[in-house]
Amino acid sequence: MKRKKRDSDGNVIGTYHPNPLMNTTRYEVETDDGTTLAYNANTIAENLLSQVDAEGKRILTFSGIADHKKDSTAIQKEDGFVRSYNGNKVPKKTTRGWKMLVEWKDGSQDWLPLSELKGSNPVEVAEYAVANRIDDEPAFKWWVQETLKTRNRIIGKVKSRYWRTTHKFGIRLPHSVAEAYCIDKETGTDFWTRAIEKEMKNVRIAFRKWDGSIVDARGGKKLVGYQEIKCHMIFDIKMDGKFTRKARFVAGGHTVEKPEPVATYSSVVSRDSVRLAFLIAGLNDLEILATDIGNAYLNAPCGEKIWTIAGPEFGEEQGSVMIIERALYGLASSGKQWRDMLADTLRSEGYRSSLADEGVWLKKSHKDTGEPYYEMVLCYVDDVLHISHKPKVLMEKLGSIYRLKDGYESPTRYLGATVGKMPIEGTEAWFLSCDDYINTAVKNLEVELAKDKCQLRGTKSSKRPYPTSYRPE
Repeated sequence: MKRKKRDSDGNVIGTYHPNPLMNTTRYEVETDDGTTLAYNANTIAENLLSQVDAEGKRILTFSGIADHKKDSTAIQKEDGFVRSYNGNKVPKKTTRGWKMLVEWKDGSQDWLPLSELKGSNPVEVAEYAVANRIDDEPAFKWWVQETLKTRNRIIGKVKSRYWRTTHKFGIRLPHSVAEAYCIDKETGTDFWTRAIEKEMKNVRIAFRKWDGSIVDARGGKKLVGYQEIKCHMIFDIKMDGKFTRKARFVAGGHTVEKPEPVATYSSVVSRDSVRLAFLIAGLNDLEILATDIGNAYLNAPCGEKIWTIAGPEFGEEQGSVMIIERALYGLASSGKQWRDMLADTLRSEGYRSSLADEGVWLKKSHKDTGEPYYEMVLCYVDDVLHISHKPKVLMEKLGSIYRLKDGYESPTRYLGATVGKMPIEGTEAWFLSCDDYINTAVKNLEVELAKDKCQLRGTKSSKRPYPTSYRPE
């Protein structure tokens, strides 16, 4: 944090408030690489609060163990046993006197008691003890070997828990492109194939085919500074009544060397702001139009230097080296890259981000009667709401720059909620409702129960509410 941001007249931008989330004072923030950016105090506070728990304790990501030490209170090897009731020697269960030097993802280090680290990261501590030949010390001997024995079982259980999510709305979900093609072949349909083709038609512009070989790319001499990543397809089924299949091509951003946190943070409009905006629209007789920008991230440039090997979804180009030039879903910086691009578009149209919520954009305007008011644009990644006396003007401008999925229209759904108008006291008010979501959830549950011929508790045909094969997920 360098200093408060000031305007051309030397006045501090924003208004101070003792509540950090209502403090709109703007500050200059310098990152580790020397880049200087401007952020509101409430945005900074929101980002900081997201990194701590309810008690204000900072959440740190474990990186590794750098060192260890013990003091005079640690038990010696010859005193590390006790006699059981039948006379056998049993290791003492103690971690007293030992500390581990923990390295966090942000580069900082802390000496932590072994008792705390054993509880939070037992596998990492056990592996460190064996590698550094201290597993025979009394503080480790009584638990390390048992932890290592169960390590593979722990990993196996985590994997099996993921793969249990095999169906949605009673429809089988593929976990790879090959499995998607196989499902279509088995069912005699082309739902997943068409979903993959549609996604690749839109996402192909993000890739530039490189003429070199995979060996040359991995050598690092021809693609200097580039990292190799893996990409994959994520499959889903829309809750639109038609159970439309959806395929999303994403990059394995977790394998890329992470950029600075400031380069990844991207704000979205809050639900409180959405409710206030609908209220303001109703009180001031303003129109609302909504649109969904198709493959939004792909409009922005990629923030990392990365390449990948084309998979079967690329068809004839499978096996080629592809340089990623657009912001793909899954990359750490993609959200911010897209947010910055959309922000530039809105600024060029005269809109300015609200100090209270950066997802809300404001512009002074006048109705045909001369009455002054503020036009508002609400952005939640690629879902855009425009509240204005004449909202079509901006929507047509956005349509000339980006691809709008289904054009633009008065909203019937936003952020998962049903949206509409209802009469109240001689006028109309906007409402947001979860009715459709609940009705669909109940209907799907009834279908699944009927499929398993399961009766509810208390009926003669069954003593349990669900079949033993039922899994809520």
